[in-house]
Amino acid sequence: MLAKLARYFATPGQLRQSGVLGMNQRNLRCIGSYNPRKLFPLVDDKLQTKLLAEDYQLAIPRLLAVIRSQMDVKRFERFLPSGQGFAIKPAKGSGGKGILIILETRGDYYRKASGQWVSRQKVERHLSNLISGLYSLGGNPDVAIIETLIENAPEFNDFTYKGVPDIRIIVYRGYPVMAMMRLSTQASDGKANLHQGAIGVGIDLASGHAVQAVQHDRPVKEHPDTGKNLNELKISDWRSMLLLASRCYDMTGLGYLGADLVLDARQGALLLELNARPGLAIQLANTAGLNPRLEALDQWTRRIKGPEQPSEDRVAAAQQLFARDTPEISVCVDQPHHVE
Repeated sequence: MLAKLARYFATPGQLRQSGVLGMNQRNLRCIGSYNPRKLFPLVDDKLQTKLLAEDYQLAIPRLLAVIRSQMDVKRFERFLPSGQGFAIKPAKGSGGKGILIILETRGDYYRKASGQWVSRQKVERHLSNLISGLYSLGGNPDVAIIETLIENAPEFNDFTYKGVPDIRIIVYRGYPVMAMMRLSTQASDGKANLHQGAIGVGIDLASGHAVQAVQHDRPVKEHPDTGKNLNELKISDWRSMLLLASRCYDMTGLGYLGADLVLDARQGALLLELNARPGLAIQLANTAGLNPRLEALDQWTRRIKGPEQPSEDRVAAAQQLFARDTPEISVCVDQPHHVE
């Protein structure tokens, strides 16, 4: 991670001085200290996460079906609303692998988020491969989750290409510490996946405004497919997003997690999934290191007396501490230093 950041922004020494959190430090300081391994199945299995979120009355996309066997694969359409779209996800997948978004059905043909039409046979093959473990962690047998589609909020229509953007919020000890919106592109096949070419936009915790945007780890100013100025992006229902992310700490007991959310046009903020080992590219999108924020929260929590703060107070504290108009060390430098 440090090498990737250094390639475009600064030398490794400058990055450490600027407070960039590296992979080893994340594993030891955050995951090892605050994420008991016995709790990992709550987030590694998306089906468990959905069922747990229902118990905690957290807003999530409606579950249409769970495909567990080849017999279920052959009759998967029986579980779906006629003619409507749906999303297929592996319960134990990672990195966006195995997710298939269908916007429309016509007979035995299905239109993907990219606009491409695929046959029923291809959808069945995808489901069959999924439950066989092709996309799961460790290649173990899996189950397919079929959910209702998210209806993109109109405010994001020009910021994304044939897909719904999602928001990754890092939560530390119950406090939101950093956020990023991921925008789909033609290169990412309409998926909000950074590894496949989606855009990461850093978001100011206080206001919900865009801070900076990157694609393939390089700064960008406009969406490559729509031409929209990414600096104009603002999330209107931002506080609801932060509250939902903060409550995921209460639900799981994980002290360091990544909450992936969406803003639905009709239902508002919804929880998609959780990650007990969230990646670190979010620092690139925000041009800021995570370490100063983690240290600030450690100091903040030491001053709190009595019972643990509720999610509303944790969100208010985070917005006050990490507003972008307050001084903060940036990892971006004027002249890139290329490191071999």
